Amino acid sequence: MSQSDLASALPLPVRSDELLSRLAVRRSAPAQSLALPGPSDAEIEQMLLLGARTPDHGKLFPWRFVILGPRSRADLSEALAALGETQNRTGKEIAALAKLANPPLTVMVVSTPIQGHKVPVWEQQLSAGAVCMNLEHAANALGYSASWITDWYSYDPAAVALFGVEDGESIAGFIHVGSLSEPPLERPRPNLEHKVTARP
Repeated sequence: MSQSDLASALPLPVRSDELLSRLAVRRSAPAQSLALPGPSDAEIEQMLLLGARTPDHGKLFPWRFVILGPRSRADLSEALAALGETQNRTGKEIAALAKLANPPLTVMVVSTPIQGHKVPVWEQQLSAGAVCMNLEHAANALGYSASWITDWYSYDPAAVALFGVEDGESIAGFIHVGSLSEPPLERPRPNLEHKVTARP
């Protein structure tokens, strides 16, 4: 991208009832229910480009993407199951690996904060979280369902090492993408009366 491209003006926002409608019914999908078809290579690239358009104090880009295809996820699920057995993980925790193995596509978002920078680490981690949400919206806009998952293997040091996450990094989330055979059910939403304070 040239400097002239960077300096070009972006369009001002315009009202989009379609986007409002999509946001009003946004719902994470059950990861273990995601099936084919999944995004094409071109759609994956578009998802990543849209995901990367996220708030980022300091323009640090404190995150990275790892695209996990079916083969790598099958291998990882097998290795994690073996690890879970050695750690005496519960049956429910082992069963949770289906969320990782089943979807057509998984994008692992890794938080890569720069320690000692004037931008606090917390803000850099928030940027990685915003990337995860952007990826969900991008997947939905392309006609797919998505699920943002972490689970025990996102935090266990031995499990994290299997994903190639380095010291100082952490897994912000696994964004699973695919198609559902039937619409998901709505879930409880917060009562804004209990969540909003207005200060004149």
